[in-house]
Amino acid sequence: MPDIKIQSLHGKEFGAYCAMPPGGMGPGMIVIQEIFGVNAAMRKICDDFAAKGYIAVCPDLFWREQPGVQLTDKTPPEWDRAFELYKKFDVEAGVRDLLSTLAHVRSMKGCSGKVGAVGYCLGGKLAFLMATRCDIEATVSYYGVDIDKYLDEIHDIRMPLILHIAALDKFTSEPVRQKILKAITRNPVITAYVYEGADHAFARPDGQNYNKAAADLANQRTTEFFAKNLQG
Repeated sequence: MPDIKIQSLHGKEFGAYCAMPPGGMGPGMIVIQEIFGVNAAMRKICDDFAAKGYIAVCPDLFWREQPGVQLTDKTPPEWDRAFELYKKFDVEAGVRDLLSTLAHVRSMKGCSGKVGAVGYCLGGKLAFLMATRCDIEATVSYYGVDIDKYLDEIHDIRMPLILHIAALDKFTSEPVRQKILKAITRNPVITAYVYEGADHAFARPDGQNYNKAAADLANQRTTEFFAKNLQG
């Protein structure tokens, strides 16, 4: 369950899971959820970032629909509920909640002031939108969905961004991937990596599409990227 509260831009509070680094100080890291809520997988990612020296926070972005969602990808009813929540999700409201999260993390005791964000699936799209719409220091998107719908915002990205793209992603067709790859060449702060033989959610441990080789490589690149831009 979320263990801190963040105030939205409209004054209402929503929850977030927070993992602190051993020394209690470091850069901030916003972990942006998939369609399954702030579940065990997202909390584990936060814990791993905290172990690397980050104040890691995963906000509950489904709080307007149902606070405290923690689904898995193991059963059809959970998939059905996850897609139901996704269809009802207001992307623009989610971005605003992430901006509130960014302000909150920067103000937290022990935060160095530098903050990064990493998102997966739905969170990958939201990570991209954070890069376009705020001054966050560094951002990583794992297999973000519908990024092609926001390519007119490419030129608004000023800080480093990585896109991890699965070559077999069933939610992003080959023509769409090529459109994204062509568009980002117009902005040198964006780096894209395409993982051959990998499908959507290849970095989700124990997931049906988990690809250890691709996940290990993507996670290594992510670790090095954040170390350079946030800890260096």
